[in-house]
Amino acid sequence: MPELAIHPDRGASAGLRFPAHAIDGLAGTSFKHQHLPSILADEEQDRGFFEVHAENYMGAGGPPHAALARIREDHPVSLHGVAMSIGGPRPLDKAHLGRFAALVERYEPLLVSEHLAWSTHGTAYYNDLLPLPYTEATLRRVSEHIDEVQEAIGRRILLENPSTYLLFKESTMSETAFIREIVRRTGCGLLLDVNNVFVSATNHGYSALDYLSNYPLGDVGEIHLAGHAEQQDDEGDLLLIDSHDGPVADAVWRLFDIVIGRCGPMPTLIEWDSAIPDWPVLKAEAKAAQSILDRHAASFGQEKMHALG
Repeated sequence: MPELAIHPDRGASAGLRFPAHAIDGLAGTSFKHQHLPSILADEEQDRGFFEVHAENYMGAGGPPHAALARIREDHPVSLHGVAMSIGGPRPLDKAHLGRFAALVERYEPLLVSEHLAWSTHGTAYYNDLLPLPYTEATLRRVSEHIDEVQEAIGRRILLENPSTYLLFKESTMSETAFIREIVRRTGCGLLLDVNNVFVSATNHGYSALDYLSNYPLGDVGEIHLAGHAEQQDDEGDLLLIDSHDGPVADAVWRLFDIVIGRCGPMPTLIEWDSAIPDWPVLKAEAKAAQSILDRHAASFGQEKMHALG
């Protein structure tokens, strides 16, 4: 791991309204421009945070930036990249990385994240987050790319676990072992997408609870929750798609409850990226997550008091 001047609390040091701990134990939602009037008119919207996809704001200005700047005045923001292609075989796109770093500097989000995936090949760019073989060669490449991103933005990123629909014969380690080693080599944090865990476990026939038991929960800085769609594969077996087009499934809520019970409340984001509902529906999903976070916050607080006593 290189010696970097990583600043996880940069927002606090820059004198912004929201210190780094401002979203600890709070639920937030994806920010959609069509919700801006409803959010601004919502007198109860005084907690939580909003997350945006970096690639939607890589222009110099215009309505997207105007909307985000308005939200940033009153609410903490996290920045989520979807096209860095950290797992890709080619060097990172320097222009893309530069625009990403400029966004971090411009909005000073409390959290910055990207995906354990690849989405480019040659000059082709895919609107997908594609899976990787878990090998030593992939591990070196991903680690080098994470180091490069962290060097460019001057702070730690969170890496999100993927949703997958196939496995590679070439893999020599499990996904959780691969992720654990990435953290050790780069010092990055993790974004645990609980829906992705459930989708992958269902598609490949393993236990989501076993996966979580082997996952380095102590390195998680944010959680994602989202809806998924049910389809069938070519053999007629159930196939789950990480679609982000509906409410969080009951099974995913149960896994989330278990995770928070193990590691304590942390920033939790409701993703809803297509078939977008009216603001009250999305807000209700965040409230459901907040109720779980609050319940566990109370129990964790009692445990801390007993320990101090």
